[in-house]
Amino acid sequence: MPHALRLYYPAAPSGADFWRSLGIPPRGNRLHEALRRGLPYAVFGRLAELAGLDRKALAKFAAIAPATLQRRAKAGRFNQDESDRLYRLAEVLKAATDLFEGDRDAANAWLNKPIRGLGGRRPMEMLATSAETEAVLDLIGRLEHGVFT
Repeated sequence: MPHALRLYYPAAPSGADFWRSLGIPPRGNRLHEALRRGLPYAVFGRLAELAGLDRKALAKFAAIAPATLQRRAKAGRFNQDESDRLYRLAEVLKAATDLFEGDRDAANAWLNKPIRGLGGRRPMEMLATSAETEAVLDLIGRLEHGVFT
């Protein structure tokens, strides 16, 4: 036999490590239940680290008041609405990181600069509502596919 057969092992999905590092299920019923129940407070610190933000800036972008953040730290869990906003922020961070082929620094820099395709707003400023988040994700999708208009 000239060549030995090699077994093929597909690589883990690129997003699995990202979501695992945050402590958030990547999709499906486990994700839905986690968001309904409320994300653990520890997710906040891990998300701030991945986004290259201090906690104050992350709370601002996720529309979580400082006093609320303190209460959540004591309770150990965010409510459903706050969890949803944190998930949307993570989703945008993941999409931007994928856009920049895993370069978190480049993704974070892009998320924090004014973008013409978003009316001159910074993507991180557009995460408090689902409509704005969708606009950011849509732009990232267009950039991935080379559609600039």
